[in-house]
Amino acid sequence: MGHVLIKGLSKYFVERRKGPRLNTNHHVGERGNLLVIDDIDLEFLDGELVCILGPSGCGKTTLLHIMAGFDTPTSGSVIIDGKRVTGPSSDNIFVFQHCALLPWMTVWENVSLGLRNVKDMRSRAEEAQNYIDMVNLSGSEHRYPHQLSGGMQRRAELARALVVNPEILFMDEPFAGLDSLTRLNMREEILEMHNYFGKTIIFITHSIDEALVMADRVVVFTDLPAKAPMDMTLDFPHPRDIHEDPELADLRRKVYKDLGVHHAL
Repeated sequence: MGHVLIKGLSKYFVERRKGPRLNTNHHVGERGNLLVIDDIDLEFLDGELVCILGPSGCGKTTLLHIMAGFDTPTSGSVIIDGKRVTGPSSDNIFVFQHCALLPWMTVWENVSLGLRNVKDMRSRAEEAQNYIDMVNLSGSEHRYPHQLSGGMQRRAELARALVVNPEILFMDEPFAGLDSLTRLNMREEILEMHNYFGKTIIFITHSIDEALVMADRVVVFTDLPAKAPMDMTLDFPHPRDIHEDPELADLRRKVYKDLGVHHAL
């Protein structure tokens, strides 16, 4: 299972700035609170790969934190598989924007963290190795995070996330800081894993092309206060090529326009 239902969700942050308020277009609610997410209704189906797009600072990560149980909404709710989210769950794993591997542990030790409740040591070792092999890190089991490239760190984090067999993967710009070639390779690996495991993946990105190439669904956020006026299902087979598929290229131009970018490169 990996069904997510977001109902009437809003989020205010308390403004702590002293002195006169600056003139902005952002909505300010009661007691000077800043409205970040404004009454959003969304539903993500089991097994979907959903990409969330939007301007920097528009509330994408805030929404992801609320879905993962790291934060609470001001109003509304997130319901996962029929249960209201009230805190983090081992069924739903968060992959952070920056490397979150424990630096004093090797790749094998980091991946094995998710198996610490498996009592049989041989089974634990075999399972950890299976996932390390799956992300093509065989031979790097005893390296520490600082001895890995950015792409290898990302793959180790994926292995650590998948080894616990989660229902949902929340991914907050997981390719941030990677070079273009590594980013392309990571896209392919995520797609292969999604096809193999069929887990629900909710993936934040700033790259329109990345979203259109990867996602089953694309949700586009507005600037603050965030709404989600565009929610598109992408019925295009993989692999996708934006430059070869006229329909996909037209959709790309529409997303750029809706985000206020008038010259899609």
